[in-house]
Amino acid sequence: MADYDKAVQYILDKLENSLDPYLYYHGLHHTKDVLSSVEHIALSEGVTEHELNLLKVAAAYHDCGFLVMYKNHEEVSCGIAFEALPRFGFTPDEMETVFGMIKATKVPQSPKNKLEKIICDADLDYLGRDDFEHISDSLYQEFKHWNIVSDFKTWMTIQVNFLENHVYWTDFSKKYRREGKLKKLAELKAVKY
Repeated sequence: MADYDKAVQYILDKLENSLDPYLYYHGLHHTKDVLSSVEHIALSEGVTEHELNLLKVAAAYHDCGFLVMYKNHEEVSCGIAFEALPRFGFTPDEMETVFGMIKATKVPQSPKNKLEKIICDADLDYLGRDDFEHISDSLYQEFKHWNIVSDFKTWMTIQVNFLENHVYWTDFSKKYRREGKLKKLAELKAVKY
């Protein structure tokens, strides 16, 4: 039987010691936030204990590709998980489930099943939360550092477009996050820049 906790701790230790300090958004704090959110959403959505364990592993590994590269990190995340998970007793089927969840978080999200929908909503849970501004600002700082955006006006356009096109997938997120996200979208549209 797989040792889920050790698999999670292994990658968290790696992220803590090796992530680029300029990952203002995609740092260890984001992975821990997704871990917390995935558990919260999963319990609300009524998953089994085994499914919850796989969700937590996928959440822990979903952005570990940032250890290697910035763009298209999801494939690298799957590669790191492919190397690590057999050491912790994961079956090929369990690994495929984890890989599917990691790949589903790539924006634009395209989850194909319940577990993938849960991790997608956990990954972007902050969009409908009260800490949206703080987290959004960290992403802006990260995008500026990596030359993805050059100015605040461009960033605001990206943010508005992203929120307009984003959908929540789970009943939990539709009930508890969608309204907050729509409020943030209205606030962003009202900003004059």
